[in-house]
Amino acid sequence: MSKINTILVVGLGSIGKRHIRILKEQHQTVKLVVLRHEKCNDIDIEEFGLISCVITVEQALEFKPDAAIIATPATKHIEIALILAKASIHLLIEKPISATSDGVMSLIDICRSKKIVLMTGYNLRFQPSLQEFYKQIKHKKIGRVLSVRAEVGQYLPNWRLGSDYRKEVSAQKNLGGGVLLELSHEIDYIGWIFGDYKWVKAHVSKQSSLEIDVEDNANIVFGIESDRDNEIVVSLNMDFIRHDNIRQCIAIGEKGSLRWDGIKGEVAWFSKVSKEWKVIFSQFTKQDYTYEKEIDSFFSAVEKEEVVPVTGEDGLKTVRTIDAIHQSHRNNAMVTL
Repeated sequence: MSKINTILVVGLGSIGKRHIRILKEQHQTVKLVVLRHEKCNDIDIEEFGLISCVITVEQALEFKPDAAIIATPATKHIEIALILAKASIHLLIEKPISATSDGVMSLIDICRSKKIVLMTGYNLRFQPSLQEFYKQIKHKKIGRVLSVRAEVGQYLPNWRLGSDYRKEVSAQKNLGGGVLLELSHEIDYIGWIFGDYKWVKAHVSKQSSLEIDVEDNANIVFGIESDRDNEIVVSLNMDFIRHDNIRQCIAIGEKGSLRWDGIKGEVAWFSKVSKEWKVIFSQFTKQDYTYEKEIDSFFSAVEKEEVVPVTGEDGLKTVRTIDAIHQSHRNNAMVTL
């Protein structure tokens, strides 16, 4: 077991600032260092509660951080993570673990050999309503699952009001933007709940007039391994273009249907007997809640040697799946995973 005394936060965008705020609230004795890769003289170190802001990895390592949260654009994750892992620093990497699968297995191998924690930051898994949805599926509330339909969508310019969406990571290919990477929570949780992907057939496109150089729409069909000879077929729609926010998953089973509403924080059940929807779980949480639980889980993994709920291997599975989605679109063909 090791104690986290100093944490390095890599990146000071919106997600980096969120992690710093939560760390200050929940782990007040931990010392915080920020690595920016750009100037530091435009931030107030005391206001952020930092002991230092640095612009090189070498400067960051001088503070001997015990752990790091990597919150840079996805295209930059692996480069910095490999350096920190070689220095035996525990890692929480914001989702997705990388923009592609290149280099991720090398990172996993280094972390395993050095016995350091590697956690992928899919914070949505900590939402109580999604955990309840998972539990009900595993407890066979609707019997054997036959098919799944999921969708997520929100108009990109409304994501962060007051900022120019064109300058955000989501809008830029070179930073790891686009619906597949930015909304990859869906690809992660579907695999977590229902099982490993066997194949994928996808169409990915830019449908809107948004000033972005990435896809804003993806229509995907997956095949998932089932506990019988047949397979579960999943349809997933993802977009940056709809004005009515939605995050929803419906599982259709032999005994009825189960619906998760991620916006309302609800799980509803449709029984083939009652023939009506009934809300069986409802818990709306504040925006920071899942990040707080994620950070607590990371601390427990480092300090109490508990197993992380979202591993580096989980992160790798998701980006490999995204690689396959792009391949399917390019070749207009089904791709086996």
